[in-house]
Amino acid sequence: MRFNRDLAHDQIRIARREIGKDPHCNCSKTAVLGVSERPSAWLANLLHLGWLIAPFFAAFLLAGCAGHRPISSAPPPPPSPPESAPAPTRPPSTPNAQQPPTRTSPFVPGMFIEEGTASWYGIPFNGRRAANGEIFDMNSLVAAHRTLPFGSILRVTNLNNGRDVQVRVIDRGPFVGDRILDLARAAAVSLDMIGTGTAPVRIELLSGPNPAVGDFTVQVGAFADRSNAERLRDRLLAHYQPIFIQDYDAPTGHFYRVRVGRVPSPDAAQQLAVQLKNSDGFQTFVMRLDQPNDFGIK
Repeated sequence: MRFNRDLAHDQIRIARREIGKDPHCNCSKTAVLGVSERPSAWLANLLHLGWLIAPFFAAFLLAGCAGHRPISSAPPPPPSPPESAPAPTRPPSTPNAQQPPTRTSPFVPGMFIEEGTASWYGIPFNGRRAANGEIFDMNSLVAAHRTLPFGSILRVTNLNNGRDVQVRVIDRGPFVGDRILDLARAAAVSLDMIGTGTAPVRIELLSGPNPAVGDFTVQVGAFADRSNAERLRDRLLAHYQPIFIQDYDAPTGHFYRVRVGRVPSPDAAQQLAVQLKNSDGFQTFVMRLDQPNDFGIK
């Protein structure tokens, strides 16, 4: 019995020695190391397994991301205007609409073209007052016309040589035969017509008031003696009214011009001029009435 008890004790000591625990101490270095070595081995095995699992985990993540579209970074489109506020529309335009002509409205180029004979003037008119009130300078690009408004800008072309010049109307005339324009000397030089004195020309109105708007009359004579002008007026009063006598101070003397009628267009004045010429044999000139004193004395 004792032997068995001793054998049991020996077995217990061997077992304790094997596990490194002293029967008189609750712990030992060997036992602690034994306990700490087991987790370390487990972690090592886990890490070893992690290197094997990591590629499969990464592939899983990439496969999951590939199933989603990238989010666009473009800003959202601006909100559309409300349907209750439609965009404004322009009123329909009327093509070829023309404004009613006025005395101050600009004239459309190309609507007035005239051909005839032009002359030029210089001395003794140089330095004298023109019909529009300014002083005539023969070395400036100005001209005299019987019906075009003052300030009209004309292109004048010499039909003999093709040369052209632009002039401004400041005076009335000419009063000789079929001449339609009197040019200042500077303009005549540009057209190369100084030597010939006259030239066939084409007149184009480039800008200015409407030439068809205004008051027009017909000049039937000019007299140095006022009594002669009054006798002609008295004779014509029985058939035409009104009749005006206008004073004109020319470089060669003082004259009295007799003018018949007052009509609102150059066409009506031209018809009156033809009537006076055919019935009484007058040399007539259609004239524009520019100022109150153009009406002269009735």
